[in-house]
Amino acid sequence: MSKPTMLSYILEEQEILTAAINAYPTNIDAAINGLSLDNENWLVLGTGSSINAAKSAKYYIEKMANIKLAIEEPYNFTHYEKIDPQLQVVLGISQSGQSTSTIEAMDKITNHHAVHTMAVTSIPNSEITKVTTSTLDILSGRERVGYVTVGFSATVLALMLVGLRIGVKKGLITSQQETDELKEFLELTSRFNHVIEQSTTFFESHRKDFQLAQRFTSIAYGPAVGTAKEMETKFSETIRVPSTGVELEAFMHGPYLELNSEHRLFFIETPAKPEIIEKAGLLKAYEQKHTQHVFTISLRSNEAEDENTLALGNCPDEFKAPYLAIVPFQVFCWYISREKGIDITNRIFTDFSQAVKSKTAVQDYV
Repeated sequence: MSKPTMLSYILEEQEILTAAINAYPTNIDAAINGLSLDNENWLVLGTGSSINAAKSAKYYIEKMANIKLAIEEPYNFTHYEKIDPQLQVVLGISQSGQSTSTIEAMDKITNHHAVHTMAVTSIPNSEITKVTTSTLDILSGRERVGYVTVGFSATVLALMLVGLRIGVKKGLITSQQETDELKEFLELTSRFNHVIEQSTTFFESHRKDFQLAQRFTSIAYGPAVGTAKEMETKFSETIRVPSTGVELEAFMHGPYLELNSEHRLFFIETPAKPEIIEKAGLLKAYEQKHTQHVFTISLRSNEAEDENTLALGNCPDEFKAPYLAIVPFQVFCWYISREKGIDITNRIFTDFSQAVKSKTAVQDYV
């Protein structure tokens, strides 16, 4: 077997995620077994891509399950936050199952009072599962490179499917609606390989522009803010130039002032209320007056409005849009880093997790 790479995992996403949907609801039911359906206040703990996945799935979960989902960084939670005595459901996301901050935060909560804790991980029987009530296997398997892609998408999917299943168990979603939702997830997943091809072609069209970039910002609203934050994480990890993911309104309150003619901007367009779409359009039109490097990732159209638009086709449900919207950014990470002369298959800072104690064990990356 050849050495796996970030790209090889991206190319496996469609197959792996399709299998995960077809496995529903077995792994989901195992994770929610014993969880009281009366609990409407949930907490999710995670950092890095884990918290980005939670933000991507948050609004779908809240909509389908009729719960309120809070999201916190585990390290800050452990050392500064007070625990809500009414809290009864906590999800700790750690793809490796070895994130020390998440494990410590789960311990803090369970030492405070009895709660249902769920480990969300790709590695059952990993360290985090030893401190939780149940485990949600995201079914992506161990990802042997440090820049998670299939694991991120699998986490978003698994969290969304938890929301769907809770909605069914609570009687909020009919069996027919459940079937329809699964069909929609399968349809979105069936687009992954085509989106990878589209994204590769888009990169080729803008190869020089991306290669010269010294600053990237992505702007989004609603559920796609999680996508923008994951772009920030992945671009920083792989392309290694300043990269930021910002919510639409937040960008208008300060960050817009850093704009210059060399700034590269990505607008993530998803279905939304007309007033939100209008506001995003006004911002994009304004920014286009000040830099020629404005790009659009659209999940509202099958046809690109200009050469700087990557049209992925319509995604009718904006709450599912983050599941597909991240794929172009994953592809860009691979190709832009190589164009900049960065070989991300060559590991750097291999002693980092040991030095700062961010993981419970040395990571088994290739």
